[in-house]
Amino acid sequence: MSLIESPRLTPFSGAHVSFGRHESFPLRYGWLTKGFKEVHANHQALNADDATVRLGVGRNMVNAIRYWLRATRMVEADKSGLTPTAIGKKIFGPDGYDRYLEDEATIWLIHWLLASNPEQSTAWYWFFNHFHKPEFTSQEAISALVQFCQTHVTAKQATTKIKQDGAIVLRMYVQSKAAPRTPIEEALDSPLATLRLISYSSSTRRFQSRLGLRADVPIGVLGFAVAEIFDYRKAAAIPLDELMQSRSNLPAMGSVFRLNESGLLAKLEELVAKFPGEFELRETAGLQQLYKVGSITALQLLDRHYQSDMNVAA
Repeated sequence: MSLIESPRLTPFSGAHVSFGRHESFPLRYGWLTKGFKEVHANHQALNADDATVRLGVGRNMVNAIRYWLRATRMVEADKSGLTPTAIGKKIFGPDGYDRYLEDEATIWLIHWLLASNPEQSTAWYWFFNHFHKPEFTSQEAISALVQFCQTHVTAKQATTKIKQDGAIVLRMYVQSKAAPRTPIEEALDSPLATLRLISYSSSTRRFQSRLGLRADVPIGVLGFAVAEIFDYRKAAAIPLDELMQSRSNLPAMGSVFRLNESGLLAKLEELVAKFPGEFELRETAGLQQLYKVGSITALQLLDRHYQSDMNVAA
């Protein structure tokens, strides 16, 4: 079974973006686990004539599953078709930690992987890294995304696809209150809705996505994000304000997890306490910085999280 390294964290580039590749289908429960299983067994599985039968969905949904597997960095396209990445195999492989997406930590991880992938999931990257209004209408968010693309994206994009992606970002993160006549497939929430990073008020017809303490963000997943940022930056230390909001078109951990300043500091203190000898918080001349002093990798941080959970369960 061949395996490729997980795509590394990359900054946003206006020359490399993606819109409308999900066939208008938000990510659904079961799609990543079922799709990954097929790809793991056969790199051409999602291109095969019987893919619809094996997955139990229509052809357009097969295309959507292919897209979501790539957007969440579970697989990568290559000459053989789709190849599982290291993180995909670690989570959803035959001996994976969470083969059936039962651990909420995995949903937090999927959120980070999606929102930190500007090339494959540009609208998701934009919303969680560049759109900072705590309260807004759907039209305000979509218009801001269109304006961002007009300003920062090199190649012309179809406005209809940009708007569609903006709407699907909101749809995927808001828990639905389905009407009695809503088809069951349409009423099914995306797993990302469980994170409550975006909410909707039917009385005001406005969305909210506010910063908070976010005590439920798993420290192993947060550590994974921190380690990815350190790995890209090749720096010994990163100021906390740059982890809060990126200044270099890199995904910012604080923004993606919707942490306020107190929440970010509390989480980093927890990270330092949980992994002594790997991270340190220091203040120099009034500037707080996080240092990576050990050699632990992003994937090893995930190992520590899931193995700890397994020991507790045992």
